[in-house]
This record gives sequence, structure tokens and C-alpha cells, in this order.
Amino acid sequence: MHSTPPALSIVVPMYNEAESVGPLVDAVRDALAGHPSWELVLVDDGSRDTTVQIAESLAAADPRVVVLELARNYGQTQAMQAGFDRARGRIVVSMDGDLQNDPRDIPLLVAKLEEGYDLVAGYRMRRQDKVVTRKIPSWVANRIIIWLTGVRIRDNGCSLKAYRRELLDQLHLYSDMHRFLPALAAATANARIAELPVRHHARRFGVSKYGLSRIAKLLADLLTIKMIATFRESPLAMFGLGALASAVFATAFLAAWLTSFVQRDALDVAPMNAYVFPGSALLCIALAVFLTMLGLIAEEALQKVRAEEQLERLDGRRVFE
Repeated sequence: MHSTPPALSIVVPMYNEAESVGPLVDAVRDALAGHPSWELVLVDDGSRDTTVQIAESLAAADPRVVVLELARNYGQTQAMQAGFDRARGRIVVSMDGDLQNDPRDIPLLVAKLEEGYDLVAGYRMRRQDKVVTRKIPSWVANRIIIWLTGVRIRDNGCSLKAYRRELLDQLHLYSDMHRFLPALAAATANARIAELPVRHHARRFGVSKYGLSRIAKLLADLLTIKMIATFRESPLAMFGLGALASAVFATAFLAAWLTSFVQRDALDVAPMNAYVFPGSALLCIALAVFLTMLGLIAEEALQKVRAEEQLERLDGRRVFE
């Protein structure tokens, strides 16, 4: 490791990309020939081929290349988070390891970031992918993300993005959250976001690791992002809505219970309703109380976090003065 952190880190998750890793390192080296200080963090996500062996041989020949080997295949999001944690640059750029992203776009992203943005997202011009299985689902997913989050990024699936280190320190990725990084950054850190057109090439080696089977998981992650964006500043409102719904169900069960007593002879209601309806009502009431208490606890925790952030800002001003 260098004693002085580089100004720029490029993070590349890789899974079974033995044929791509060599050309990728060469392309990054050529694209950043004029950049004074950079590192390339190759994250091997449990590859079953010779990806890690080739990457380590390249790292031995060039100290700017760093190899991070994960114990098993965790997925692109977890590999990207591991790379972000390992990267030491003030600016971090993420990209795919399949040679479809072009390293020549990295300086353009960095220059755009230096204009005052926290995140610059590339969007693929003339995307070289299959229409039915990749381009159409991606187009639909991007429109849904814009509609739900309000963050107008036209190509959330493009991995070629540039970030400030301060922003990445506030983000914690899991599941398939790497696809929603702009929306997550806007929701959790109020990030300043810009877009930039980037090149896109047809896959030269191997096969794609993604398909239509991930749609359900992506929708679940998108729901999580929506919940964060909507209720992050008012958790009591979220828990309060759940408590209100539970109270409505409790009222309905109590009404059904009372009705079963009044009309027992006329409708010949089963005696077990005398236990089912009130028991269900009590469970719903308990759930409503529980959710309300959770909301109050979350609000208290949020107030403490805000107070700590305010103290940090005040301490920073005192140090500056």
C-alpha cells in the first residue's frame, strides 16, 4: 500500500471475468495515463475461474492495482460495498468488469464531479445489449424508480458512476441496492446528483450474470428505498399508519363480535365466534400499541442523531475559527 492515499479509486466487482481482467487493467491504465494518483481495486466476488490468479499477477506487476478476494460469491452489491470500504481515494468511481463500460469516460465523470456534485451517474448511449431481456426491462424499471422516488436518473442500472468519499461514508449497501444508488444517496444524504452520457460496448467475453429472475427482488428493494425516502425524517408517521390500520381492524372485529351476540338466535352464529372475534380484536389493539411505541422510540432516536450532528457542526466551526 502507498503511504499517501491516491486521489482517485476505481472499484470493479468481478465474477468469472478471467478473460476480461487483463484488457480491463490495460484500458484503465491507458485512460488514466495523465492522472497523477490513482488505484484500481479489483474485487473478486468468489470467482470459480482464474480471475483472482490473473488479477493478483497484474497487481504484482503494478502496485496501483489492488486485489480484494471475497470468501464466496456474495453478489455485486456486497462486492461493491467491500470495494468502497477498501478504496482510499477522495473520489471513487465504480464500473463493471465485463468491458462494457469504457474507462475513457472516467476522467469525464471526475471532471463533472469537481463542478460541485456528490454523485455523477453515467447513462449508456447506444446501449449494446439484448432488447427483450435487458433494454426493455431496464427502461421500465427506470421509469418506475423515477415515479416512486422522484430522482430523475435515466439509467440507474449503469454501474459507471463517480462519488465523493464523504457520500459513500453515509451509504450502506445490501441486497441489490447498487442499482438504486442515486435514489438512496438522495434519500439518505440529500446528495447533489448529475448525469453524463457514457460509452457502452457489447460484451466480448462470458455471459451476463443478470436476467428477468431478479425482478421480484428489485421491486422489494425499490419498496425499501421508497420507505426510506418517505419516512426517514418522520418514522412516527410510518408506524402511526400501521397502528391506525391495526386499530381499524380491531374495531371491525369488535363490531362483528357484538353483532354475533345480538343476532345469535336469528343467524345461528357459531359459538366459537365469541372467542375468535374478541381475541383477534385484542391482538390488533396490542399491535397498534406496539407500533405506536416503536414510532415514539424511532422519533426519540432520530432527535438524538440530529442533536449529535448539530454538535459536530458546532465543534467543526469552533475548530475552523
